[in-house]
Amino acid sequence: MESKMLFLLQIGILLLGANFGGWVSARLKQPAVLGQILVGVILGMGIIKETELIHHISEIGVIFLMFIAGLETDVEELKASKSSSSAIALGGVLLPLVMVSGAAYLITGKMVSSIFLGIVSTATSVSISVQTLRELGHLRTKQGVGILGAAIIDDIIGIILLTVMIGMVKPSAGSNVLIVLLKIAAFFAITFFIGTVLVKMLRRVSKAINLNDKIVVYAIVCCFVLAFVSEELGVAAITGAYFAGVILSLTPYHHKISYDIQLVAYSFFTPIFFVGIGLGVHLGSLGHALGFGVLLLVLGIIGKIVGCGLGAKLTGFNNRHAFQIGIGMIPRAEVAIIIANLGLQMDIIGSDDFTSVILLVIVTTLITPSLLKLAFREEKKELVVEGS
Repeated sequence: MESKMLFLLQIGILLLGANFGGWVSARLKQPAVLGQILVGVILGMGIIKETELIHHISEIGVIFLMFIAGLETDVEELKASKSSSSAIALGGVLLPLVMVSGAAYLITGKMVSSIFLGIVSTATSVSISVQTLRELGHLRTKQGVGILGAAIIDDIIGIILLTVMIGMVKPSAGSNVLIVLLKIAAFFAITFFIGTVLVKMLRRVSKAINLNDKIVVYAIVCCFVLAFVSEELGVAAITGAYFAGVILSLTPYHHKISYDIQLVAYSFFTPIFFVGIGLGVHLGSLGHALGFGVLLLVLGIIGKIVGCGLGAKLTGFNNRHAFQIGIGMIPRAEVAIIIANLGLQMDIIGSDDFTSVILLVIVTTLITPSLLKLAFREEKKELVVEGS
């Protein structure tokens, strides 16, 4: 008979594994997140199964991660980078879409599934890049802000493309594109309204009342509500969490909120999120369609590095910084799996195509932390030289 409290042991093992994996990774001079994901892969080989509870804790982990990224964002820098972020996102969507769709069509001759796989390859999940950049101390750089801004725009373009695709293939299953655009506009309108009211209110209240003891609770409420609203309006929950952080970064309490949230997030929620990514990896399923999976992987990586890098280069970044941005936009993670799973359920793609997407997710998730570390190595050398 299975114990009702088994989940406590599982969470304890996940946390211990995450800390051990992070420690080993740091000893090998790699980002801690890489070790945490690899520990998840090992634990997923019959030791621990991903339960609904672990999944929900992981969801909170990634929401907190993007909330902290928003708190640490320089709003003026974000405003200044809107044109470059748009160019980065556009390049990172168009090139993978064309390359992957074209290659898939040449191999299979199936237009619809080929375009769908192209759309899957455009999805970016920057949670891994965000954590790695935080560890390296480059999240607040111009490149870090460019990656964050581009990821938000990338997400919106991906939603529109997916809606158009489903609307054409399965008209009854897809929403009207105009409705999708209105929902996205509604999200940003709501976010702007909440942000304006909240910032003004907290600035006034801070002069009369000391909210230091309660402000973190209110901040978490704001984060969760905005994440929920964004998900309901068709924009990813992590986007809402990020903007909640941006809003609160403009208040007098942002240092207090950031410090306290990090204590909660990095001791419990985010380690389980990264181990959870590893738990979701099923290596046994990768034997099928390996050849096409490798092709999808190579084109997906090149498409992001070249497409995003070109967008960055055209908007004033030098070659090295453009390359760093391209690498930061490589990971696909849960976003690509969600889209691919939808395509599988609707019979737009087959099981072999889905397996190829899983390979893309696994490899891009595992290689990004190390690639970012290598890409920013020269940056660290320059900082040392300037400081000496």
